[in-house]
Amino acid sequence: MSSVNLPPLPPVGGEATGRNVLDVLSEQHRDLLALCDRLGEDPRVTDVLVAELSRHLSAEEQYLYPALCQAVPGGEDLAARELAEDHQLLLLMKNPGKDLIAAVRRHVAADTEELFPVLAQMVPIDDLIRLGNRVETAEEAAPTRPHPRTPSTPPWNKVVDPAVAVVDKLRDAVTGRTTYLSDL
Repeated sequence: MSSVNLPPLPPVGGEATGRNVLDVLSEQHRDLLALCDRLGEDPRVTDVLVAELSRHLSAEEQYLYPALCQAVPGGEDLAARELAEDHQLLLLMKNPGKDLIAAVRRHVAADTEELFPVLAQMVPIDDLIRLGNRVETAEEAAPTRPHPRTPSTPPWNKVVDPAVAVVDKLRDAVTGRTTYLSDL
């Protein structure tokens, strides 16, 4: 059984492949910080920041925080604090500005300095890789707009977020909203 409560790997091949969750989220953090630095130079940057951050938070809430609770002593308290901060980020995204930039920087610092080192120490690399795969998949099925009133913990967020994301992506397509950093 996995240390972070993931289902067992299939008997054939059984080796996890892909990027580990810490690398995936670190790359997303770099992208979010780069977008914060560009905020205000092009209206599309705001749209992309909101979309990227919405997807990022959804994926963390679905997989990173539950893994933290499962594998780290006292992880429930860390996860609860992060969920509260994520909720504030969702509220700040409704009116992006300097407060949002400061909150994103705090989020990145907390993950990088507190959560990632303890996860790297407590969770086997195979589980970190499997979590990375799930985070990448969850991010693609995540909302592109903030929804602070939707559930933020499993199992409900794993059901609600993809459903809400369909509506968000339809709205994005109809309005021509830019939602990916690569499209800037």
